[in-house]
Amino acid sequence: MSGSANAQVTFRPDDAVVQASQMTAFIAFCAHALGLSFENYAAFEAFAIGDFRLFWGTFLTWTGISYDGDPSRVCEGDEVETAEYFPDLRLNFAEQVLAGRSGEPETAIISRHFGGGREEMSRAELRSAVTRLALKMRALGVEPGDRVAAIARNSWEAVTAALATSAIGAVYSSCSTEMGPIAILSRFEQIEPDILFAHFASEPSDVGILVGERAAEVARALPRLKAVIALDDGDASGLAEHVRVERLTDILSEEADTSAFDWPRFAFSHPLYIMFSSGTTGAPKCIVHGAGGALLEHLKEHRLHCDIRDGDRLFYQTTCAWMMWNWQLTALASGATLVLFDGPLEGPDTLWRIVAEEDVSLFGTSPAYLQFCERAGFSPAEEFDLGALRGVLSTGSVLYPNQFDWFSENVGDKPLQSISGGTDILGCFVLGNPNLAVHRGEAQCRSLGMDVRALGADRPGDIGELVCAHPFPSRPSGFLADEDGARFHTAYFADNEGVWTHGDLIEMTLRGGAIMHGRSDGVLNINGLRVGPAEIYRILQDFDEIAEAMAIEQNLGEEGGGSRLILLVKLRDGVRLDRDLVVSIRTTLVQKGSSALLPARIADVSALPKTHSGKLSETAARDALNGVAVRNRDAL
Repeated sequence: MSGSANAQVTFRPDDAVVQASQMTAFIAFCAHALGLSFENYAAFEAFAIGDFRLFWGTFLTWTGISYDGDPSRVCEGDEVETAEYFPDLRLNFAEQVLAGRSGEPETAIISRHFGGGREEMSRAELRSAVTRLALKMRALGVEPGDRVAAIARNSWEAVTAALATSAIGAVYSSCSTEMGPIAILSRFEQIEPDILFAHFASEPSDVGILVGERAAEVARALPRLKAVIALDDGDASGLAEHVRVERLTDILSEEADTSAFDWPRFAFSHPLYIMFSSGTTGAPKCIVHGAGGALLEHLKEHRLHCDIRDGDRLFYQTTCAWMMWNWQLTALASGATLVLFDGPLEGPDTLWRIVAEEDVSLFGTSPAYLQFCERAGFSPAEEFDLGALRGVLSTGSVLYPNQFDWFSENVGDKPLQSISGGTDILGCFVLGNPNLAVHRGEAQCRSLGMDVRALGADRPGDIGELVCAHPFPSRPSGFLADEDGARFHTAYFADNEGVWTHGDLIEMTLRGGAIMHGRSDGVLNINGLRVGPAEIYRILQDFDEIAEAMAIEQNLGEEGGGSRLILLVKLRDGVRLDRDLVVSIRTTLVQKGSSALLPARIADVSALPKTHSGKLSETAARDALNGVAVRNRDAL
């Protein structure tokens, strides 16, 4: 059993915050509407799981969103793999996102650019832009169910493109501008888009092939394109002979009767996004997500777990290649203003400066950025006024206990909320809660209505496989071009029949929190001993000399007698892997972990393979180390 049972409290909300939270308001709403009483939050969470149909039906009513049809059939079927939510409802995702809430702020989007540029877009301007673009896409022949792709910067133009696509019932997919043509085509060739949105103008921070050249190369390789719509004024003239080229600026300045747009409503499960797996074990999988499920899950996470409300400003460190971009977009429906940034990190102060200057309420980032700040000796609270900041979210990899300590000392008395889910569900399985204390090293709770369990764990504190045992609205409808569902079944249901298997290791605590322990498919088997790489990485956090590390199982074959543990380390500039450092690493791993964590070899490498979303790819390193062809190099 781990030491998590006694993990210290790093933040505790005061009574006034708890009383004013939307979580408290919704619990009271449920109690009154259903004639129930809940002794505490744990009792409410148990209700949300035990009677998940009643929970989701009541939540739909509480949100006040507009729809057509009968909501009485909440969930048809009991199997996670095949159940369908609200089969009799019809809605328009973009209509609901743009509707916001009654007291919403005038500003919808604040765009910050590398070099200091800044733009604001009002709610009225965004709605007008979306409507005009939607009408133009219809005129270009785009119909419900058609697929639309984007090579985009994190910008208001990308938000406009995504919402206009969903407004007419088409399906949106995006990649970021820093991805190479081969990686982009490994995704877009599969979905065969009818429209390609793209940024063409280069920026000073760009590296590699010019952005316009990448976009042109991709466009020429997509035979079904009806048109390319340039999201900026960059040079797209080279495509004119190949495909019709339109410009967003021209479209938004054309005469158009926006009042004539009818905001059609589609089935709750109508496809909204096609998201892509990282592709580390083959071509990226095209994951199809439904509009209603994404909307309802995001509303729950934003309003209840994040307590986002009218006037809040949400700033998430993301690109258009990561699901957190889609996640933060939906916060417009909860009355938030989105703060977007499309540049690189110039230093540890880059993002905190935006947080301070834009009076950000909720800031989302990654453990890597927090560690970058810590290693640089940077203290945000000493440099900036963070008075408007209510909380910070972190996801993308494991958030270690010592990072909570740094945060408390250098950001202040605010909640640092560890959240975890993924592209597969377009949401979270565990995340924060405005009514609960934050414990060092833990996510505060399960996502309401999600029957998250640690499969194989006999008691709280044991580590098990993260599964979800009940149907949930944001479960994807399947994979593109997987008519019989066989690939979808293999990916999430074959290992543990009847439940969703997510591929993560999780530890549930007695108080209902959760500790993430990395990917379950990354567990090493060293001559019969199971070794979790996350335990090694957790210990190596104390080494300032190490920038990144990766633990890999190397197969020695029959003659070698099994396998051995190899530790790959990328060292900081000026550091050498000398004998003293090797001895220190080995000694610390044994002392703070066990002899099972002792690597047979430690190797200094210049770089470690990563996916385009910035995640380390242990699969690619394992392939290389074992002398086999690295699968899907284009994804790295």
